[in-house]
Amino acid sequence: MQFLIEYSLWLKALHLIFIVSWFAGIFYLPRIFVNIQLTDSQEVKDHLNIMARKLYRFITPFMVLTIIFGTLLTIVSWGYLKAAGWFHTKMVLIALLVAYHFVCGHYRKLLEENKCNKSHVFFRYFNEFPVLVLFAAVILAVVKPY
Repeated sequence: MQFLIEYSLWLKALHLIFIVSWFAGIFYLPRIFVNIQLTDSQEVKDHLNIMARKLYRFITPFMVLTIIFGTLLTIVSWGYLKAAGWFHTKMVLIALLVAYHFVCGHYRKLLEENKCNKSHVFFRYFNEFPVLVLFAAVILAVVKPY
């Protein structure tokens, strides 16, 4: 039993490390999009697009590792699957965040190809979604309101 507790603590620690890493990137990537859409300089756009491509490639493994360690943590704590709605709500939010990640990848590609018709204002609002997901997911995981 002690091994299982220590194992779950390691899983939780790794899960949190990869969540923080993923969120750091997912917060910054749309800010790069804002700057791409604000500049008229093609040289600056090219540089920002390189930054966006490298960042997206860098954070995608963090997303995958977040999901892997979260899944392992859930398996170790089977009670979560039978838990009240807070856990299931959190899983819906995470699914939406994964979709958001891939939408960021789509916009990144459109911006790189100079085919994106979204404004810098759109990306400013677009950037708020992961903040809201983070707030809700942390509240759900810590407070477990229902």
